[in-house]
Amino acid sequence: MATSTSNTNAKTRLLDAAVHVIRTKGYTATTVDDLCRAAHVTKGGFFHHFESKEQLAVSAAEHFGAMADGLFAAAPYRSLPDPLDRLLGYVDFRKAILQGDLPEYTCLLGTMVQEAYETHPAIREACNGCIQDHVQMLESDIAEAMLLHGVGASSAWTARSLALYMQAVVQGSFVLAKAEHGPAVASSSLDHLRLYLVMLFIQPAARKAA
Repeated sequence: MATSTSNTNAKTRLLDAAVHVIRTKGYTATTVDDLCRAAHVTKGGFFHHFESKEQLAVSAAEHFGAMADGLFAAAPYRSLPDPLDRLLGYVDFRKAILQGDLPEYTCLLGTMVQEAYETHPAIREACNGCIQDHVQMLESDIAEAMLLHGVGASSAWTARSLALYMQAVVQGSFVLAKAEHGPAVASSSLDHLRLYLVMLFIQPAARKAA
């Protein structure tokens, strides 16, 4: 039992190490030695759990996705009854967690897929799967908000296209934060996203009332 627990802990430490180290250095620059050192696991321990760095990266994407799902599911805004308030709360929560060093708030999925989309299809597919799961969460709230607030989908946008756009803003804000080496530009981008949501949902309703 102790050995089994130790093996499980070693695997989890490797997954956690991958999340941190790859967000810090990027996938290509990260070595197996880096991961072993960060996880306090021997190289033999690494290859006991993973055949390659790529296999660990695929598992790390899923690990990160599960952690993110848990984080957002437990966020206070999720309990708000109005789906529009949940969408605005999502953006506010995204802004609130822009804390610490860059690797602590940027996205592992976006980091890896930018590097590996062509050279490592398995990583690209794992990252895309987790991103799409997150998009579906937003899409559900958007569709509900459209019904509740009487905002019909035009030929230009749908619940899904808006959910994808929201993810594009979030991921793009992380790229800009890396370029400027700080969260201010990401925070500003999220402010604009929030304003855009207000314009889509609240201003049309106000115009109808007038």
